[in-house]
Amino acid sequence: MLKMYGHRWWCFAAVVVVACWWKGVVGQQQPRQASAIWVMGDSLVDNGNNNFLMSLARANYYPYGVDYYRGPTGRFCNARTFSDILDWLGVAAPPPFADPRTAGNRILGGVNYASAAGGILDESGQHYGDRITLNQQVVNFETTLGQLRTMISPANLTQFLANSIVIMVFGSNDYINNYLMPNLYATSRFYNPQAFSNLLLNRYARQIQALYSLGLRKFFLAGVGPIGCTPNQLATGRGAPGRCVDSVNQMVGPFNEGLKSLVGQFNGGSHPGAMFVYGNTYGTFGDILNNPARYGFRVRDRACCGLGRNQGQITCIPNLMPCANRNEYVFWDAFHPTQAANGVLAQRAYSGSTTDTFPINVQQLAQLKL
Repeated sequence: MLKMYGHRWWCFAAVVVVACWWKGVVGQQQPRQASAIWVMGDSLVDNGNNNFLMSLARANYYPYGVDYYRGPTGRFCNARTFSDILDWLGVAAPPPFADPRTAGNRILGGVNYASAAGGILDESGQHYGDRITLNQQVVNFETTLGQLRTMISPANLTQFLANSIVIMVFGSNDYINNYLMPNLYATSRFYNPQAFSNLLLNRYARQIQALYSLGLRKFFLAGVGPIGCTPNQLATGRGAPGRCVDSVNQMVGPFNEGLKSLVGQFNGGSHPGAMFVYGNTYGTFGDILNNPARYGFRVRDRACCGLGRNQGQITCIPNLMPCANRNEYVFWDAFHPTQAANGVLAQRAYSGSTTDTFPINVQQLAQLKL
């Protein structure tokens, strides 16, 4: 359980180390460690796909992107997302699939298919309007693959795909914008948390298998974070004073445990020539919330941009003035981390221990010869 509040002391030395490490990697051209990066997921990694959809789930307006060199781009953050920061792999953050300009040479470093409000289940997030679900994102990858076949010889394409990395960030919307909305969705009436996680994992495994059959061999599968600690959930007042909404966090436990188990099964011989990595988002984010000063954060219970209780009842609306000290906030809006928090998540995924990623980290995944 995440306490989230309580007396914490400033670990000045640790803050300096993290700050210096971050400064050292940002702005440097990293050696290319993967042929391409394919990003699939939801608003945590959407970099502009929903800009091209008839959707209420958009972030193409100020103050989103307030600290990003291109301004508002559709990223649900003040600047860079988790997958953007993994350009430490030496591959630039890939362009959004829905952008008509994403074609030709622009797809050779990968493509981002992620869509805000998209989930593992097709119905998740449908109250927002159009969104690109997991199933459709896999179909969209097939479209990209068709283009690649006209550009790269079959033998080279096989190697190209095997040496690329697919980053998958799914599950949050299936809880936030489905299971936890009983007035709009019936899932919580028909499934207990364990049965619901089994439903999600079965659908997820099917599409991961499809991507494997298309030639992808290196997978990073992020678990669901402690969504009961978001400003939106804190604003409900359902948590005990000084705590996250533990009942919500407990709901995602079976999904994360099942996803880690699925990774073990996939690596157990059923998918020869491939490696699957589980990202312990819940554990890493929990560490940030329980030890904020260790990472330079001061505010963990309110959004930097939002309105209402915990600045989480109404999320970041156009031209709302965000907080000034954004690097000290864990949450940017009612649901999404700041760039500073994304940086911690990315660093732990890229070079962390087996507590952060299982069985290896992303850097080791990139270096792996399959």
